[in-house]
Amino acid sequence: MAKISKENKIMSLILKKLKTQLISKNLDGYIVPKNDQFFSEYAYPNRLKIISNFSGSAGFAVILRKKNYLFVDGRYSLQAKMQSGRVFKILTIPNQYPYSILKSKKLRIGFYSRVFTENTIKNFFQKTKCDLIPLNIDLVNQIKKKKIKIKIKKFYKLLDKDSGLSAKFKINRLSNFLSKNKVDLQLITSSENVAWLTNLRGNDSNYSPLPNSYLIIDKFKRIFLFCNLAKVDSKLKRSLRYIKFLDIKFIENFLINLTGKKILIDKNTCSIFFKIMLNKNNKLIEKNDPIYYFKSKKNKTEIQNSIKSHIHDGVALTKFIFWLKDNYKKKKICEIKAQNKLFNFRKKSKFFKGPSFPTISGTRSNGSIIHYRASKKTNKLLKDGDIYLVDSGGQYKFGTTDVTRTLSLDNSSSKIKKIYTSVLKGHIAVTNFTLKSNTIGSNIDDAARAPLKRINLDYPHGTGHGVGYFLNVHEGPIAFSKKNKVNLSEGMIISNEPGYYENGKFGIRIENLIYVKKRKNKIYFKNLTMAPLEKSLIDRDMLNIKEKLWINNYHNEVYNNLKKFMNSKELLKLKSHCSNI
Repeated sequence: MAKISKENKIMSLILKKLKTQLISKNLDGYIVPKNDQFFSEYAYPNRLKIISNFSGSAGFAVILRKKNYLFVDGRYSLQAKMQSGRVFKILTIPNQYPYSILKSKKLRIGFYSRVFTENTIKNFFQKTKCDLIPLNIDLVNQIKKKKIKIKIKKFYKLLDKDSGLSAKFKINRLSNFLSKNKVDLQLITSSENVAWLTNLRGNDSNYSPLPNSYLIIDKFKRIFLFCNLAKVDSKLKRSLRYIKFLDIKFIENFLINLTGKKILIDKNTCSIFFKIMLNKNNKLIEKNDPIYYFKSKKNKTEIQNSIKSHIHDGVALTKFIFWLKDNYKKKKICEIKAQNKLFNFRKKSKFFKGPSFPTISGTRSNGSIIHYRASKKTNKLLKDGDIYLVDSGGQYKFGTTDVTRTLSLDNSSSKIKKIYTSVLKGHIAVTNFTLKSNTIGSNIDDAARAPLKRINLDYPHGTGHGVGYFLNVHEGPIAFSKKNKVNLSEGMIISNEPGYYENGKFGIRIENLIYVKKRKNKIYFKNLTMAPLEKSLIDRDMLNIKEKLWINNYHNEVYNNLKKFMNSKELLKLKSHCSNI
C-alpha cells in the first residue's frame, strides 16, 4: 500500500473539519476559490492550497459531504493530479464544469461572499438546480484559526519620471470617463488598478508590488482609499493630499451609507458581498473596469523603461545559460539548484526587486507539467542528452519580465528538433504577424498554432497574456487566445509563448515579451526579451528564408544589447550563441 504523505494527512484532516461545519450549517457543499478578497493571482491566504494542496494560479474546489472536486484548466491538469488527485477528483475546464457533476441535484451549497463575484457563480453554477448560499464567514479560515503575524511593509509612490504619467493626470482621465458615462462614482476593487491610478506600489504579494486596497472615486475627483493605515506613512499622505486614506474596516459603513447613486463596479472583481450592499439603495453599472484598458496601453516612458529592464533581465538569463552549459556535465545540477542560480544572476542587478512569478524549472517528465514548480520530492537532476525548460521572470524598478527558454543538454533527438523548430516557427509567426487596427488576440493565437498543427500537435494553453508595468505579470484585457476579441493597440505588452508538452516525457516552450509599436501610422510587434534561442535544437531545413532572417536579426539585436555587460570569455560565448544560422 502506498504511503500517505504528511500533506495528504493534513489535507484530509482539514476536509474532515470543513465537512463537520457543512453539517452544522445545514449545507451540502462549499466552494473554495483560488483568489483572495482583492482577487489577486497570488492570494493570501491561499484557501485553495490550504484545502487541496494545489498550488497553481487558477482553479477552484467544490467540496460536498461525500465527494471532493477540483476544477482547473488545461495548464494544470497534470499538476493537480499530482498534488491533489489522491483526495480530489480532478476536472478540466472547459471539458467539464460544476453543472456537469451537480446535474439535477438540489443541494444547498455555500460560498464566502467576499471572494466570489456574481459573474463567477453564474458562469459555473447557473445551470444547476442547487441553492447557492452567500455566507459572510469564511469556513476555511474558521478551520485555520492560528493567526500568522505579518510584517507590515509600507506603500510607496512611483516617481512621475518612472511612471510616465502623474496620478493626477490618470485621475482626471478616469473622472472624465465617469462624467461622460453619467456615473456618479466608481468602486475599484482590484489592487492592481488602484496601483495604476495612484502610482502607488506595495509589498502585499510575493510576486507583484501590489498595495492591497479598495478605492472610490467620484466624477468630482474626490478619492477615498481604504487600506491598512499602518502601511501609509505621513510623508506619503502629504504627497497625495488629494486622496483621503481610510482604514479598510470602514469600507462597509461607507458603502452602506451611499444612496441614490449611479455606481460603476467591475464585474470581474467586485464581490457579491459588496454588490449586495450597494444594490439596496443605488443603481449599479456592471462593466469591465476601464482602468484595465487604460493600463494595458503603456506610455512612451513605460515602454522605454521596459526595454531597459529586459536588457538587465537578458544579461542575467544569458549568463545563466552559459553557466549551465559549462557545468551540467561536471557538476550535479538539479532543477532547484538551477533556478536558484538564475535567481542569483538576477539579483546582481541593482534594479531587481524580486521574481514576477514562481520559476518553472523542469527537465524530462517535469518539463511536461506546464506550470511545474520544483520541490524536494519532484526535483530531478539535469542529465546529458535531455532538454531543460526554464520559465522565469523578474520585477525590476522599471518593468516586469517573463521569459522561457528550452535548452539542450546535448540532446540529439530528431523528434525533439522537429517539435522545437515547429514551436519556433509559431513564435516567429506571432512576431511577424501583420497587424491592422482590427487585429484581435484570437487571430494571433491561430497563427502561432499553425506550424504545430501541420504535424498534428497542439498545446493546451493560450499563446500569450498581457503584462503589466512593474505590476502583475499576467494582465488583462489583451491575450493571444482562442476567445480573446480585444483589438491590439500601440503600447500593449504581451507574451509570445507557443509550446508543446508530451505527458511524462518532456516539455518545450519558447517565450519572449513583445510590444505593439507604431511607426508612420502602422503598428507592428517588437521584441522586448533579449536572450539567445537554442540554436542546437533548430532544424534549419524546416525554416524558410524569412524565418532564418528573423532568427539572425533577433540574435544580432541580442548581441548588440548584451555585449557591453559581458567579460571576455562571456563575449566569445555570446558571439557563438548569436551567430547566424
